[in-house]
This record gives sequence, C-alpha cells and structure tokens, in this order.
Amino acid sequence: MPEEVFVRSIYDKMLEWKLEWSDGYALLIKGARRVGKSTAVREFARREFRTAMVIDFYSPRPGTLEVFEMYWNDYGRLFTELQAIYSIDLYEGESVVVFDEVQRYPRAREMIKGLVEDGRYRYIETGSLITLSCASAGIMIPSEEYRVDMHPMDFHEFCIAMGESRKWELAKEGFDRMEPVGAVHKELMEIYKTYMVVGGMPQAVARFKKTRRYSDVEKVKDGILSLYHEDLAKIPVNGGNAAKRIFDLVPSMLSRHEKRFRPGGVKKGSRTSDYLDSIMWLKDSRICNVCMEIRDLQAALDLTADETSLKCYLLDTGLLLTQAFNERVLERDDVRGAFVRGRLGMNEGMLFENSVAQELVSCGIDLRFSRFYTDDKHVGEVDFVVGGRRPVPIEVKSGNSSRHASLDRFMERNAGRVGKAYVIHAADLRIDGPLTYLPAYMAGMLGRSLSGDVSVDDATYFSLGHRMTRFNWLNVCIPGSGNQGRLVAQMNSNSFAVTISRTVTRSVFMAAAS
Repeated sequence: MPEEVFVRSIYDKMLEWKLEWSDGYALLIKGARRVGKSTAVREFARREFRTAMVIDFYSPRPGTLEVFEMYWNDYGRLFTELQAIYSIDLYEGESVVVFDEVQRYPRAREMIKGLVEDGRYRYIETGSLITLSCASAGIMIPSEEYRVDMHPMDFHEFCIAMGESRKWELAKEGFDRMEPVGAVHKELMEIYKTYMVVGGMPQAVARFKKTRRYSDVEKVKDGILSLYHEDLAKIPVNGGNAAKRIFDLVPSMLSRHEKRFRPGGVKKGSRTSDYLDSIMWLKDSRICNVCMEIRDLQAALDLTADETSLKCYLLDTGLLLTQAFNERVLERDDVRGAFVRGRLGMNEGMLFENSVAQELVSCGIDLRFSRFYTDDKHVGEVDFVVGGRRPVPIEVKSGNSSRHASLDRFMERNAGRVGKAYVIHAADLRIDGPLTYLPAYMAGMLGRSLSGDVSVDDATYFSLGHRMTRFNWLNVCIPGSGNQGRLVAQMNSNSFAVTISRTVTRSVFMAAAS
C-alpha cells in the first residue's frame, strides 16, 4: 500500500530550489531514515514537473546500474537507455530525474556535477545521512548541491494530518498577539501530548490516523529504531559500537536531573573526548540532536561552544518514549491517557524538553545551553539559549510551575545582554515582567520567530569560529520572516569577508561548502 502523503513544510523549500537554484544546483534532501524524504520528493516531482524519472537505488530496475557504469560520461546515450528502462519520456528543461536513496550508488552522486552542467534536466537526490556519509567516503562530493535538511513532522504538520488545523491556527493567533488562547488551551495541550506520544515519523502518524491504537504505533516506531540500530552498527569510526551505546543511553541521560552526557555510562574511566567522533556521527545522521554548552554569552554563541560538555536528545519524542519504556508497558492502549493525567510512571519533563529541542532544530536553530555557578557550591542551568542580536534563554517545564531559579539568576547575571526570556510550560500564555510563559504547543512558533531574528547590514564582516575555516567558500541563506526576504551571504574563509545581497522569497536556511 502506498505511503500516505502529508502536507510538509519542506515543499516550500523545494519549490524555492526549482524557481531560483535548479539551473545550477541539484537538490539534495538530507535527513534520518523514515522522516518522509522519498514521499515528499516524489509528490513534489509529480506536481511541479512535466515528467519525473524516479530511480530508486535501493531497488533499481534491471539494467539500471549497468547503464550507469557503461555510459557515465555519455549523457545522451545514458538517458536514452534509462528512458527505455523506466518507460518515461524526458523533456529538456521540463523534466526532473530523482536519485532516490543515492547513498546506495555513490557514482550517481559523483556524476551530479557533470549532469548539472549539462543542463538538460533538473536533478533531486535523497539519502539518509548515516549511509550517505559512509558511502560518500570514496567519491568526489559535488559542490553543485542545494542541501536541505528534513526532519520528523513538527506539531503544525501533525495538526494538519490529524484534521486539527483550525486549533493550531487559533494557537498561532494567540502567539502573534501574545495573548492567552483561552478555552481551547486544554484541547491543544491534549493534542500536543498526543503528538509527543505518537511522534512525528510519518509512518507512525499514518498508522495512528488509521487505527487510533497506540499499540499499533509502537510497533511502527520499534521497527524504525531497529533500522537505526542497523545503521549505527555500520559507522566507520573508532569505537563504532560506542555510537550505538550512546544512542541507547539517551533516555536514561535525559531522565536525570543532570542531563549532560556522562562518558562513564559508556565505559568507566573514559572521557567525553573519547566519544566525540561517535557523537558527531549521531548528530550528523540527524537521529540525535546535540546541544552544546556555551561558556560565554554573546551574539555568536558558537565562538564559546564547548563540544566536551553536551546533551543528547532524540530526533523524535515519540521514538524517545518507545525507547524509554519496556515492551510490556507499550502494549497497552492507554499510554496517552496516562500521559494526559500525569501518570505515565516516568520523568515526563524529559519528553517536554526533548519535544522543544525537536521543534527548535526543525526551525534550523543550533541547540545550545548554559551552566553557571549560582554560588560557591550550586550550579544553575538554562535548558536552551538561542543566539541573535541579544541571546534568548528558554526554560522548559512539564507542569504549571512558576519556579525557575536558574533562569532568574541567569537573567540577573546577564542583565542588558539578553533579549526576552521564555518559559515553555503546560499552562496558557502569560507575560510576567521580562518573562513570557508559552504553552508547549507554541514551541515551534517561538522557534520560527527566533530563527528569523537576524539583522545584518547589506555589507558587513563576521568573526567566525575555528570550525568554519575548513570551508573554501560558504553560501548561507539566513532565514527571514514569512515572505519578507532572505539574506544571501558568500564567505571566503581566509578573509572572513561576507557580502550580503537580498532576494525576496520564502525563507530557508541552506549552507553548501565546496
């Protein structure tokens, strides 16, 4: 049975590629397995092009690979043969060729540079990051790629899928006005908790939409986790098994008061630096969202990010729930009811914090947090700090509590250096002096507003961290707000000069390095 097609926000980004970039770049959709890449691309190709040839390298039609091997440098003959194999007519300037699961056949990705320069068709690639990175180790990575990350369905997409768009719109109206949503708040929180339990993996959402049984959803999610374990076993880094161990430890790490990664949980006597390669693989694969500590508060948070002090969140809160519970508990269909009543029998705060991390990442925000001494003996922590002209601290609470001593102390220590502060909680929106309390279902709305909080002159210079110097050049599209515009920067890593130009289009973040 074909996979159900849901409304996904990535469609706008793909459309922007087609209208503005497709003549010089292939579109590469990156993301973890089972987030819906193939389905979204196939639907886009069907709707936006006269014809589409989809080559699934996971199960290519007989003769496909032989044709590529034989005519890799003869595009005319290559496409003549492929049109015969796939029974599709291609039209110059009007057709798209999709390399689905391109990590399964690295040569196709290596050919992208020449295919794009040839110019007769448009090209889209999809691939899961773990296997994509592994398979790409021996090829020349093309620079002619417009790279877009795809994540699990966010709360807005979930509401659309479940027929709850109007309630989400009411929440958005409240957020835009910074006013309580009132009577509909309780319903919205119940929908959001359902979203956290089901998660945002399209297969899980489709199953829940069809049967409304959580036990069915858990079987789907358990299968996805098994796929991730299989991929993690293939990671070609020293101590590859460590990545699988760290992945399995995420629920226990997040359930503690001190949520930072503890290397002793993997192996006694080890150090965090021993596992940085494995942690970065988890991050780059998008199955874990890594949050690094910042040592000093400034607009460019990454300049003081400490990669040895970090927290690991799972890419999807529904998967986190499945990973955290034992099979016996998940066979019951009353999971959501127990969660709504606060009787889930686990640290529900970790689910809320993971879901906020998930929403922020889907908005293109790098996760950062802050720790500091409140006195000689006690350490305070702010869950998330978002960079910008004035960094924004965010605290996450699973209940309605107004206690947030660490956030208060953080605001005192950094008076005049931070912007607004937010508490994400289970109650309705309210404003109390410098603090804005937002219900959890507004986390994505906050993320989108913060991701567009960028102010740059038409020509300026940036001081960039050491991690950026590995690029020869970098194209950066800084998100705008709605259709207000996008800042396109080109950087030379030797001089750190950044030239800014403006285009009016939908906002999107993209970074492509040669």
